[in-house]
Amino acid sequence: MELGAFSISLAVKDIEASKQFYQKLGFQVFGGNQSQNWLILKNGDHIVGLFQGMFERNMLTFNPGWNQDAQPLDAFTDVRELQRRLKAQGVAFLSEADESTTGPASFVVADPDGNPVLVDQHR
Repeated sequence: MELGAFSISLAVKDIEASKQFYQKLGFQVFGGNQSQNWLILKNGDHIVGLFQGMFERNMLTFNPGWNQDAQPLDAFTDVRELQRRLKAQGVAFLSEADESTTGPASFVVADPDGNPVLVDQHR
């Protein structure tokens, strides 16, 4: 099952302090908007999203349709198809993509330890 680009999305208390910390580790701002309390930082193929006040817990994030440079893939499995496959395997959902739509959509599942996993398609 191809899930697309991978990143960790961190629920941070102070986006500026977090940005400065990760920059010391060699990450550079790759995307986002700090005035809207979210940034995407990159170090090689490693991606960290910083989100202040947007969600309660850190989560694993996958982006179908993107590679690790946030460039569109020619072919990818749509988020709704991924959702159908996981449902068929008995996976429980915290939120679901509307299967009557096309284009951008997302769903959230939790692993056995309660860690949220976001699958977020942007195109």
